[in-house]
Amino acid sequence: MLLSGNTQFSGWTFFKHLTTRKFKLTTTLCQPKALATLSHFGTLTSRQKDQIHLYVHTLLQWNKRMNLTAVREVNDVMERHVEDSLAIVPPLTACYRSHCGALCDKLSLVDVGTGAGLPGVVLAIARPEWDVTLMESMNKRCVFLEHVVGLIGSSNIQIVRGRAESLGQNPCFREQFDVALARAVAEMRILAEYCLPLVRVGGLFIAAKGHDPEDEIKKAESAIQKVGASLLQVCSVESQSPYGQRTAVIYSKDRPTPMKFPRNPGTPAKEPLAAVYSNITKWKLQAVIVFIFLSPHVMYSLAIAHLLYDWNQYANCLCTFILPKINFILINYNITKMICR
Repeated sequence: MLLSGNTQFSGWTFFKHLTTRKFKLTTTLCQPKALATLSHFGTLTSRQKDQIHLYVHTLLQWNKRMNLTAVREVNDVMERHVEDSLAIVPPLTACYRSHCGALCDKLSLVDVGTGAGLPGVVLAIARPEWDVTLMESMNKRCVFLEHVVGLIGSSNIQIVRGRAESLGQNPCFREQFDVALARAVAEMRILAEYCLPLVRVGGLFIAAKGHDPEDEIKKAESAIQKVGASLLQVCSVESQSPYGQRTAVIYSKDRPTPMKFPRNPGTPAKEPLAAVYSNITKWKLQAVIVFIFLSPHVMYSLAIAHLLYDWNQYANCLCTFILPKINFILINYNITKMICR
């Protein structure tokens, strides 16, 4: 089912894309030699494997007409996308059980910026007991998702078209999910504002990242705190990607997200939370240090002159105190800027 991001939903049906038909999987299947290296894929049932193959086949067929993925070969999709997506399941389930103290039998999960359905569609196939919401802003990708979900016959997938910033302020989605997940969407400071408003208090936010996300995690500390979460765990995930090991960064939603987050569409990407407050802090520090370098009696004289509208006093103060110190102030201001970088 495809839902609009507005409060009042409108159901969309794409009849020409949803005609049921049987696929004969022959030449496009992943080769046996390649399948042997897919450890997570090997744990699926035969029906789930068929669904994955059908999804991958359809993805590559549609990819010829629209840009869904940069990967063009079946084996590469299986290794770099499917196996990567399945590798998130073990740390997700283990962390949810230990931290939330609940079973993962009925889990509500939202895949933010799902794109072609990665990892959301793969997770929905692997865990049919989960309720998976695919959140995507581009209409043409939603058409593909609606089509492929109809083909694979998954009844536990809901497709929502809309931006995360808008849906995060929608009462139907705000703080309604046990887990929010994002893979290859944006940097952590931006993801925090996209995803955490959608997670219930006590739930998890999981970001699938590369092999070395430490700098990104550190930069996002302030943003994570502002939207009501804290770092819970950083898990190494074995991957078949060109860079080898990948990482699942897991955050816990500790308290409700302030209503001012997420901000208007486009703002989180242009002005990430940590960067905004960091720039304000630097500006204040520079202003305070420059203010200190001006002698107190100079500021006192300027204040009195301003109150009395005594322009002669202004001029005297400027010539006596300010002009001789301009070079000194500029030098110290440049030093301050270097310190605040």
